[in-house]
Amino acid sequence: MALPDFQSLMLPALTAFAGGAESSLSEVRKRVAAAEGLSANDVRELLPSGRQPVFANRVNWAVIHMERAGLLERVRRGVYRLTQDVQGLLARRPSRIDKHLLQEYPDYCDWKKRWDDPSSGSETPEIRSPDISETPEEALDRAARQLRGALEADLLHRVRDAAPEFLERVVVDLLIAMGYGGGDAAMGRVTGRSGDGGIDGTIREDALGLDEVYVQAKKYAEGNTVGEGDLRNFAGAIDAAGTTKGVFVTTAGFTRAAREYVERSPKRIVLIDGQELARLMARHGLGVRTQVYHEIKRIDEDYFNQDSQ
Repeated sequence: MALPDFQSLMLPALTAFAGGAESSLSEVRKRVAAAEGLSANDVRELLPSGRQPVFANRVNWAVIHMERAGLLERVRRGVYRLTQDVQGLLARRPSRIDKHLLQEYPDYCDWKKRWDDPSSGSETPEIRSPDISETPEEALDRAARQLRGALEADLLHRVRDAAPEFLERVVVDLLIAMGYGGGDAAMGRVTGRSGDGGIDGTIREDALGLDEVYVQAKKYAEGNTVGEGDLRNFAGAIDAAGTTKGVFVTTAGFTRAAREYVERSPKRIVLIDGQELARLMARHGLGVRTQVYHEIKRIDEDYFNQDSQ
């Protein structure tokens, strides 16, 4: 099921603290997940960065906002409890708690103002987004995905516009960047030429050349596909060369028959279509450079943990 956004989790999270007892964030997350009917898979779903579960991130931000409003107080690392200020709110039996409701609390308004105006000495300026249901980490991940998608589309466009010989060079360089041949550029070679038997490049995996990966690159426009016949010819070229490994790269796509042929073939052939080619180029820094680097830091709880000092 779709996970509730972090504002929708504020009331369930506050309710999870009912009774006045101290509760850890892990305990609260379990209670909220049960109350919302979330499955184990729902709770384990990760942010696109792969570094934190979406559900945990949203509950944590729900707690942070309510703490800033004075409804919760931090007892020690990862442990919170209700404050006296929350009694009036709970007596109203609200159907929902969100940013709009929290603006009734002066402390929250002051904190929110510092967030929205970095020049006022904000601890961390809020990431502006048209989707107010996002947490800052989700907004960052969404923006990163948009930028990455645009970059990959541009990479593929550039490769398609270049000469076929350039694609052959790209493929060999990419495999070296991915660690084939020990990452040594001298172990890769572009061989594409007339009568090459369908081999456009080779990667020696050892210094003596006892084990090689053979490469073929097909530059096609969008909408075209590489068929089973091309893969049969490539497999034959690999066989004639006396090896078993091959990488077939195209700027377009592969037909289902071509992919099924590779699955049946005794040769170890990897297929890389245009989208995967662009993704791998971006991931391994080929044809791209870092323009802006944002370092995101968080509080070191151990440093502020007085109990351990």
